[in-house]
Amino acid sequence: MKDTQTEKRNKLGVVPIPKLLFSMSIPAIISMMIQALYNIVDSIFVAQIGEEALTAVSLAFPIQMIIISCFVGLGVGINSAISRRLGQNKNSEAANVAEHGFLLAILIAAVLGILGFFTAEAFISLFTDSSNIIAQGRAYLMIVTVFCFGSFITQAAFSTLQGTGEMIQPMVGQIIGAVTNIILDPIMIFGWFGFPAMGVAGAAIATVIGQLFGMVYMLLIVFKSGKSYLKLDYQVFHYDTKIVKDIFKVGLPAAIMQGLASLMITGYNLILAGFGMSAVAVFGVYFKIQSVIFMPIFGLGQGAMPIFGFNFGARNRERFNETLKVAITAALSIMIIGTVLFWLFPAQIMMAFNPSEEMMEIGINCLRSISLAFPLAGISIMLSVSFQAIGKAYVSMIASFIRQMVVLLPVTYLLAQAGGLAWVWYGFFISEIVCLAYELFMYRWYQRTIFDTWEAAPVTVQN
Repeated sequence: MKDTQTEKRNKLGVVPIPKLLFSMSIPAIISMMIQALYNIVDSIFVAQIGEEALTAVSLAFPIQMIIISCFVGLGVGINSAISRRLGQNKNSEAANVAEHGFLLAILIAAVLGILGFFTAEAFISLFTDSSNIIAQGRAYLMIVTVFCFGSFITQAAFSTLQGTGEMIQPMVGQIIGAVTNIILDPIMIFGWFGFPAMGVAGAAIATVIGQLFGMVYMLLIVFKSGKSYLKLDYQVFHYDTKIVKDIFKVGLPAAIMQGLASLMITGYNLILAGFGMSAVAVFGVYFKIQSVIFMPIFGLGQGAMPIFGFNFGARNRERFNETLKVAITAALSIMIIGTVLFWLFPAQIMMAFNPSEEMMEIGINCLRSISLAFPLAGISIMLSVSFQAIGKAYVSMIASFIRQMVVLLPVTYLLAQAGGLAWVWYGFFISEIVCLAYELFMYRWYQRTIFDTWEAAPVTVQN
């Protein structure tokens, strides 16, 4: 009888790519869509309080993006390191990677919690002098940063399982957190069932409680249930600097890549603030809405990464390239659908957020203009995942820097000066063209410098 780990190796190394990719991606896509849903529901509830409350949450979003970038980067590092070791049949070392991952999650969350506690008010004050917006933004930020350890530990567990090819349990954990958040949002925000009405702070409390529920479930799966494909045991844990370096080698560029989005949003908000707080609120709404389109792409990437990593470790060029082709085709299809929806129904989408007349006018133009970049972004994301999986995450980081810092913000500023608010949104399309050109160049480079060298000494995956 084959052991569980051998079955997993066979799955990642021999199952036909279309079937394997979609079977692994669908649970991740479902969980990411639920994540997107509760982000949107959160903003819809907050919008009912008023435009100032929605603006406060929108201004807080860049700091949330920093938190997300850190735990996503950590997760990418863990996932890539585990899947590559399993492809090389280094199972015990893969388990040790996971053990390091949980310890790093706790450490990073503690640092961010302390920083968030002391800097929340100063950050919100950069954009407005409204005491009401500052107070609400400060309360929201302090809660989500101080209690961010739930999301970090949960991500470490997600990536531990995903690195082995297990996608169902991470989906269940994501669902538990999201559903808890959705249920608690109106209770905490509006004061249902005898609870005090806490407004924006209530939305933050509902978020962190949902994260803690998901964390508890995932810890039980990884450490207690026996369903994990890696057996973690801290009684025999041994620290290995090489493992930490490997996690950070892939994870840090991925985190920086995500963190650049926070800087981009901050810079974009500073540009938009010159046109009024309604423009800032619209941009915040856009980022919540676009997650419905982008989250399935990120879920597809989560399913693809262990396949990329395993077959790179096994030097199976054909399966690696086929995975990329199938993933790009799927991503492109999803993004085209998203663009069509944003062009046909922008007013209907904006109506969910209780917009003022000014917000509606700005929002329709925003959704239609930015969505033109969606198909290019879909291709770019899948190329980025492939770089991360082979341990070349710095390529993705550079691509993200080019997209958001070198091109997007300067171009947006120039467009704002030349054409006003109506033109600022087209910076996204221009930046995606430049970023994709760079990633395609690097993909061809690695095909020549790494993959071509395998022809002389191919490695066959054992059944």
